[in-house]
Amino acid sequence: MSVIRTHTYSVDAADLQEFLARRASLIGTIRESHPGLAFAQLIKLDDGTYRDTWHWEDGAQMGAAFAALPSFAEAPLTMALTRDATAQNGQVVDER
Repeated sequence: MSVIRTHTYSVDAADLQEFLARRASLIGTIRESHPGLAFAQLIKLDDGTYRDTWHWEDGAQMGAAFAALPSFAEAPLTMALTRDATAQNGQVVDER
């Protein structure tokens, strides 16, 4: 069953374009070695924060990718442009 990891954070407006470029690079690098990342979706919420939801084919693939995260140079560069970050994992129960 597919799983998700949802991140919520803020990004300064002045940093948004750089953040988007770094995020795209990070996603590409992760997919090269962990193709279980089905898709990633970034949403700007009404309060100005961003919700970044990454959908994985299964929990094992997500776990392996996040265990390898320290080896991806893009990860700290991308997250350096965020603040007040939180993350939660979940399992998809119903999808239509």
